[in-house]
Amino acid sequence: MSPVEKRSVSIRGHRTSYSLEKPFFDDLVAIAAERKLTLAALVAEIDEARRRDTNLSSALRLYVLDWAKRG
Repeated sequence: MSPVEKRSVSIRGHRTSYSLEKPFFDDLVAIAAERKLTLAALVAEIDEARRRDTNLSSALRLYVLDWAKRG
């Protein structure tokens, strides 16, 4: 299992952080590239859409999982 790595990002002008295992992070980078978005823009989009009772790291993992399921 890949260790969890903490990363920082600016979303709508404020800094926040999230923690992801490398495979999730790598897939998130690939999704952003496929959608022709910066990683920060994709993270901001996911952050905006997530339920407020879900933390950002979990929302990012669920997004990657959903993307993989849809093929």
